[in-house]
Amino acid sequence: MNKLVHFRMVALLAMLFLFAVSCTKDEPKNMECDILSAWVEGAQYEQYFYQKADMRCNDIASTETEIVFWVQSVSALPQMPVQFSITEGATISPASGSLQDFAAGPVAYTVTSEDGEYSRRYKVTFMEQRVISDQATLYSFEHVVDSVNSMYNATYNVFYELGAAGARDYIWASGNAGVAMVHSDFTPEQYPTSSTASGYQGKGVCLKTIDAGVLGRMIHKPIAAGNLFIGSFDAGQVLSNPLKCTVFGIPVNRQPVKVTGYYKYQPGAEYTDANMDVVEGRTDEANIYAVFFRNQNSAGERVNLYGDNVLTSPYVVSRAQVASLPATSEWTPFEMTFDEGAVDPEVLAAFGYSMTLVFSSSKGGDNFEGAIGSTLYVDEVEVTYNISKAAR
Repeated sequence: MNKLVHFRMVALLAMLFLFAVSCTKDEPKNMECDILSAWVEGAQYEQYFYQKADMRCNDIASTETEIVFWVQSVSALPQMPVQFSITEGATISPASGSLQDFAAGPVAYTVTSEDGEYSRRYKVTFMEQRVISDQATLYSFEHVVDSVNSMYNATYNVFYELGAAGARDYIWASGNAGVAMVHSDFTPEQYPTSSTASGYQGKGVCLKTIDAGVLGRMIHKPIAAGNLFIGSFDAGQVLSNPLKCTVFGIPVNRQPVKVTGYYKYQPGAEYTDANMDVVEGRTDEANIYAVFFRNQNSAGERVNLYGDNVLTSPYVVSRAQVASLPATSEWTPFEMTFDEGAVDPEVLAAFGYSMTLVFSSSKGGDNFEGAIGSTLYVDEVEVTYNISKAAR
């Protein structure tokens, strides 16, 4: 090999080495700082939970900053080692698996991105399960707060119930967080789901179908129906998989048998499909229904219901739906009864079943069909339970 060829080969190898080093050095580090899942590990801790599935919180939404574990008694908890799965390269403090005193209250965790530029603060809370001890539960929708979405600088209403010792229990969710992406300039009253001061008694809920704007039309999701449901909303999937945004239900220890309440409804002028084409001769309809379902599979894993299977999942035990909601400008009573479904009393006592209530201003809203302007009001909703299925 002559000296010139040798020199060129050495130079080429050196250049390739420097290129590889520079690529490695300049490759951007991960900017994400999310908790993906959280769990408590160890057979010695199972006694503090009703079910083994309650020891895990999987598929935590990218927009969520509060993680809740449901237990039998908070005061009886020892120090607990919560484990976390976080985005690649990120770090978490306090450390994953470190013993923390959750009986003293929520514990704050900070996740810092791999590049060190970003961080998110999470609150991890252990709460006692919502024990239903009465024959009926009344939802009056008197408790509402303005929620500020810092990502879009948007403000909208969020409903909650009062739990033990007056703590806020955010069992209600809506699609407002998704609408904030396209209408961040809205006032709370302009969002599809908002509070009204003129309920049947005191405050109530106002649900209206609105135009989803230019972005909504571009992706064939031209309307946003007002909705309110028991469960949670994952805004991170609004564009990619909107039917997975709605996560239905909370665990209950009684079997529901009937739901009553009051409503007002006026359909919008023109019914349109997902392409915003007018469907001649069709009038929009409101929708009110409830689902009672098994929340754990045979492997002991948590079962969730979403917008694409809330009525069809094999884990559904019974359903209830209002057959008809005629247009009315006066507060009008409604009633729906659950169909028959076999229940295991022991599983029920251990919160092995969940229930959701769903209200929507457009029945076809999950398929982005309906009439802009359709408005549904609901208030004083009561769920009656089978008292023979006693809670322990």
